[in-house]
Amino acid sequence: MSFEKEIKLVEELCMTPGISGHEEKIAEIIKRELKDVADDIETDLMGNVIATKKGSSKKGPKVMLASHMDEIGLMVRYIDDNGYIKFSTIGGINDQMLMNQTVTIHSKNGDFTGVIGSKPPHVTKPEERKKVVPCDEMFIDIGAKDKEQAEEMVSIGDAITFKSWFEAFPNDLVMCKALDNRLGCYVMMEVLKRVDSKATVYGVGTTQEEVGLKGAKVTSYKINPDMAFALDVTLSGDHPGIKPEEAPVVIGKGPAVIMIDASGRGIITPKIIRDLLIGTGEKEDIPFQLEVSDGGTTDGTAIHLTREGIPTGVLSVPTRYIHTTVSVASMEDVENTIKLIVAAINSLE
Repeated sequence: MSFEKEIKLVEELCMTPGISGHEEKIAEIIKRELKDVADDIETDLMGNVIATKKGSSKKGPKVMLASHMDEIGLMVRYIDDNGYIKFSTIGGINDQMLMNQTVTIHSKNGDFTGVIGSKPPHVTKPEERKKVVPCDEMFIDIGAKDKEQAEEMVSIGDAITFKSWFEAFPNDLVMCKALDNRLGCYVMMEVLKRVDSKATVYGVGTTQEEVGLKGAKVTSYKINPDMAFALDVTLSGDHPGIKPEEAPVVIGKGPAVIMIDASGRGIITPKIIRDLLIGTGEKEDIPFQLEVSDGGTTDGTAIHLTREGIPTGVLSVPTRYIHTTVSVASMEDVENTIKLIVAAINSLE
């Protein structure tokens, strides 16, 4: 299958900036793509986008699809007398990946390129070279000569995204920043375009997932669906440095159906959802993988605890190097994620 058209939309989603709390441009893409598909599209006070596609039966169930729009990033915290910028991290970031990255600061005065500076190796002591520099010792250089000039360019609270580029790799793989979770946004939009069900489906682009699953909490309370699915990415353990038992899900074998995440502190998927997803995959011959995770969690954790409790599942696209500027995933896995969730929703009575 050729993914040329699909890759163009994924590229646009990934290259468009949108850290937590600044998802407006991603929301606009979603609204543009679904304006001729959804019966209704609204944006709430937190910036969440809710696109509703009515089912063929008024008695059909309500199904919520949650895909978070935000990406990890940084924020301007302080400008020193020499015009260098200190920053705070937004979302889960490994300090090791920050060093010497190129960034874009999104200011009311325009976008400005900066670099995360570091001490050159010529003056680094041997014991320092073996240590990871903590982010609070890093700074951003935007070329300003002093604080006054820097403040003419950027302000405290400006959002900062990582500069990256999009690359189509062999074997239908794609590489870019923000695959977490623009792939989930793409899946959600495609499901709404293809689904033909008795169920009414709510495609939700949620905000601020990376900093507390916030958008999912308020949208699930508003919609109060009969069931929900979080659409996200998960670790792919098919590269050096990871033992198979640490991350058994791999690229190329279909989406991960999450059994449990965060060792149960997150979601423990209820039987009705497990049976629906596994049974659909087996019946339709759609490849999928099962995952029991000790690591992070998703919007599903917030959704399933809403109101009296909402039966919720999580479908995730296996992705290498999550929360870096060089994440890699398979468009074939993305396609099978779409097929599985569409078939599952279409089977609902």
